Parts: sequence; structure tokens; C-alpha cells
Amino acid sequence: MALVEMVMPKMGESIIEGTVLKWLKNVGDTIEQDESVLEVATDKVDTEVPAIQGGILKEILVKEGDVVAVGAPIAVIATNGEDTGSATSTATAEAPASETATPEAPALQSAGTAAEASARLDQPATGRFYSPLVLNIAREEGIPMQELEYIPGTGSEGRVSKKDILAYVRNRSSAPQQQAAEVNNAPAPQVQQPSVKTQQAPAAAKPASSYSGNVEIIEMDRMRKMIADRMVESVRVSPHVTSFVEADVTNIVNWRNKWKAVYKKREGENLTFTPIMIEAVVKAIKDFPMINVSVDGSNIIRHQDINIGMAVALPSGNLIVPNIKKADMMNLNGLIKQVNDLANRGRTNKLTPDDLSGGTYTVSNVGSFGNVMGTPIIMQPQVAILALGAIKKKPAVIETLEGDLIGIRHFMFLSHSYDHRVVDGSLGGMFVRRVADYLENFDVNQTI
Repeated sequence: MALVEMVMPKMGESIIEGTVLKWLKNVGDTIEQDESVLEVATDKVDTEVPAIQGGILKEILVKEGDVVAVGAPIAVIATNGEDTGSATSTATAEAPASETATPEAPALQSAGTAAEASARLDQPATGRFYSPLVLNIAREEGIPMQELEYIPGTGSEGRVSKKDILAYVRNRSSAPQQQAAEVNNAPAPQVQQPSVKTQQAPAAAKPASSYSGNVEIIEMDRMRKMIADRMVESVRVSPHVTSFVEADVTNIVNWRNKWKAVYKKREGENLTFTPIMIEAVVKAIKDFPMINVSVDGSNIIRHQDINIGMAVALPSGNLIVPNIKKADMMNLNGLIKQVNDLANRGRTNKLTPDDLSGGTYTVSNVGSFGNVMGTPIIMQPQVAILALGAIKKKPAVIETLEGDLIGIRHFMFLSHSYDHRVVDGSLGGMFVRRVADYLENFDVNQTI
């Protein structure tokens, strides 16, 4: 007889917690090893968690909707065919020991976190990245961004973790007037009277929303809320600038038409334009490595690896961005395999958190929806993103040895949005022009 504790698994290098979406098994159910027991959502992806051992699900320790730290216990599995009665007696016998050992620990921890929460930063941490979970808690507790920037963070690179903001909320609720006065006085300490008005503002009742006509109210799903938070945060943090270049991709279109049926028959996969475009982006990044950076406060982090994120539209209408790790180490065939694999797993909800982390530059194919160009929003903390427009036939002037001629060519727009804090117009414009150059000079004699 043995009781095995099942813990929240680590689902990626940057994942520190997960939200329990749904239990797929009930207490008393028999489960096999590696059989899915529950669904968990992180700030990157939803995934199923398998059982670490086979047996009987003896106890569920967390409820649906709970946010659980990585490594924390979530369930107890009774192994070796243990019956329910013996499992109950064992759990009951062991419970008092654990209960007597832990009462003082939460109290000490609470006191420590309250002390941390009472300490405020001397200067606002402007430009700091906040996870969607932290932003959601801040919004629900009525904490404005101005106040959020003064909360000390114990996470990586000084980021505010869930523990930090919850401790702050507890301390804030115990002394709301003092907290409000501090926040209001921080930016302009010489002004005293407006702080009283600001304290009274939250007490005003929010007017009820009114809708006229025949409407349908649709609540955002969890992923849409996450996307909304990230997009708003990106626009708030990064001053966006977009440059446009039109590229003649006739050679690419003709080459793909020549090889797509052969490749489909040989590999059983589609030969799309996306990996060809990504190959050109990788070459341009090698020429302009300062595009392959991220921003951390006043520091610019230049990445040696080139990890290309590719936006994938889901059947639900939401968007997800898996990453091709070390794309600069792959040939065209390797990029084709990676693009198809990530796109297929994205549409079937089989991506892992690692698939969605570590991106250094992102490509979005808006042309797949018939759009000729767009102004994409940067994926933080990256500094640039490229939108690929639809390929259209156009009349064009063709220069020949015998003179200029009018011909039909295939053109597409490249829309390059970049963070003007660290990428100036010269670099942003030269980079997208270089991508177009690589596309226009595509080698039509290469095989695949």
C-alpha cells in the first residue's frame, strides 16, 4: 500500500504556476499511468496533465479555478490496488501529524509577505513586464497601473509575481486610506488636496451599462482575455512604428508551383510560402542582429539564438504564437517541417509551454486572410514583428537588355512594426528592405 502525491508539473522554463481548468477524473476513479487527470492553463497554453503513476485517485487537493505553484501538491494517488477504506484510514492517520506541523508556518509567511507588501519602491518601475495573471488581479482589485509600478517584485528581473501582488492586496485592504494617500502623493508630493478627491472616487457607483437595439453580450473566454491584456500592455510599453515595403515574389511563386506537388507526394506535407518567408527573415536578422533583441528596463538584451515566432489562428478565432527554436540552424526543408508541425499542433491544442516561450522575433501571415498589409502589435518583450501580406498579380515594368517591358508579376507587401525606443527608422526600414531583397533574389534553381 502506498500513497503518492501528485504535484503541479513544471511545464516550461518560464512557467511558475498554472490554473486548474477541469478535473478529468473523480475521487475513487481508477487511472492508468500517463492517463490525463486534469486540464491546466498557464499564461502561455492550455494542456492536460497525466498521472505520474497508476492507481486510484484518492484525494483531490485543489479545486477548479485554483492557481497552483509549480511543485505544489494537487492530488493523492493510492497505488498497489489499495482499497478505499484503507486509503482513508491511512490519510486520516497521517493528517494530524501534518496539521500540527504547519499551523505556525502560514502565519509567519503571512507576516513576512505583509511586511514586504508594506515596503514600496522609491521610484516607479516603468516599462516593467507584467504577466496576464498579475494584470487580471490588479484589475479585479482596482489597482491602477500607476500604483502597480510601485509594488516590489520578487520574481525574475524584479517582476511582480502572484505572491507579491496578493500580499500587497492583503496589506492594502487592511489600510486602504493610507495606501491610497501614498499612491496619490507619490507623483506630486507638493499637492495634498487632490489626494482626498482621488480616495473618494472609487466609492462612486459605476453606472450600469446600457445597450440599445437587439444585441448579444458575449463574455471573453480565458484566452481572449489573455490576448487582450497582452496587446494593451504592448501598446502601452512600446511606441510602435510601421514601415512598408513591396516585394516582387514572382520567382518564389513559380518555384513553389513547380515543387509543391512533388513535395506533397514525397513528404506527405504541404509546401507553403511561410517557411520561405521565414528563411528570408532569418537571413536578414543575421545581417541586422540588433533587430533580434529585447528590452529589460534600460538594458538591451541581444539574443544569440534566432527563435522565430509564427502566429497561428485557432478554430476558435483566437491567436497563438509558437516558436521555431534556433531557426538559423535549419535549412528550408527543416523550416517547412517545423512550420507544419507547430501549425498542426496549435490548431489541435497540443502545443507545450516551451513551444510558446523564448521567441526573439515574430512573423504574422495576414495574407492568409486576404489582407494586403497590416500594422501588427509587437510580442513583448521582443522589439519587432513582420506581417506578410497577400500575394497579388500586378502589371509591372520589367527591365531587359532590349529595353523596358510591361509584364505580369506577383507582388506582396511586408509590414514591419518595431519598438521606437530601441529601433530607429533607419534600422527598421533597412531590415524589412533586406527581407524583400532576399525574397526577390530567391534561387529558382535550388531543389528540395
